[in-house]
Amino acid sequence: MKRKIEYTDEPLGKVRVVNDFLPSPEELAFKEETVKVTISLSKASVEFFKKAAKTHHTQYQKMIRRLLDEYAASQS
Repeated sequence: MKRKIEYTDEPLGKVRVVNDFLPSPEELAFKEETVKVTISLSKASVEFFKKAAKTHHTQYQKMIRRLLDEYAASQS
């Protein structure tokens, strides 16, 4: 950042306190048990997830796994 931020003493306006909703470090460190599988996906699907993963700075396999986990949870 090349531009210097200038702070003022102006009022902030209406402020409200938000409850802590972030997971604890223990919850973040929890690693779910996984099972390795082999699956054939369409090239278009894989390219979609690779592009989305690059945009969000994550791994495309992780995105696919999360999608499947969410689907399975919604069906329970």
